[in-house]
Amino acid sequence: MALEREIEQLKAWIEESERIVFFGGAGVSTESGIPDFRSEDGLYRQKYDYPPEQIISHSFFLRRPDAFYRFYRERMLYPDAKPNAAHLALAKLEQRGKLRAVVTQNIDGLHQAAGSRHVLELHGSVLRNHCRRCGAFYGLQDILNAKEIVPRCHCGGIIKPDVVLYEEALEERVMEEALACIRAADLLMIGGTSLVVYPAAGLVRYYSGHRLVVINQAPTGVDERADLLIPGKIGEVLGRAVD
Repeated sequence: MALEREIEQLKAWIEESERIVFFGGAGVSTESGIPDFRSEDGLYRQKYDYPPEQIISHSFFLRRPDAFYRFYRERMLYPDAKPNAAHLALAKLEQRGKLRAVVTQNIDGLHQAAGSRHVLELHGSVLRNHCRRCGAFYGLQDILNAKEIVPRCHCGGIIKPDVVLYEEALEERVMEEALACIRAADLLMIGGTSLVVYPAAGLVRYYSGHRLVVINQAPTGVDERADLLIPGKIGEVLGRAVD
């Protein structure tokens, strides 16, 4: 019964709000079959020759692009994944003129696949790739179809995914736009993230409103600040709250 009341409260707030912002992380895509990072079965709990945090770092990519791409292809690319109920609900809210932005730490492009248009990708996207030498663009399918482990451009340069690796800075323009949206929001929903990855997680501190909703199965760093805390599956919660 508690979950029912919480979903009804969220539904009421959604109806009353006009500048909703959603801030999400890996947990948003787990219901699409994409593993997260820190749960018991997450990426960081798996055994590899190097720690995953080291493999997906800028210096490791430069030093061992072959090992990077083996890991990247096996563990970070899910081309057959489809949007789930959470992605679809957020796209519906945007179409209704309620949702101003999706701020995501995910790199899978599922929000756009669901129909969302204003998506701020803090950590980039696997759908975009560029040659480090000439800057030529390549899509995800080009990476998947590459015959060599390390995909190369027609000019011979190594192609790098447009994802933010460890040791790399987040794109300033995206951060500034996300900050502006969060500051202007009249309802901030946080879901599918433990809020431990900075600087992205620090953005939520700039929300000064009184409708902070946290939808997450595990504790987060802002639970004490939340005006509404829903410890459920985000797809189920948003799917029922948005109709």
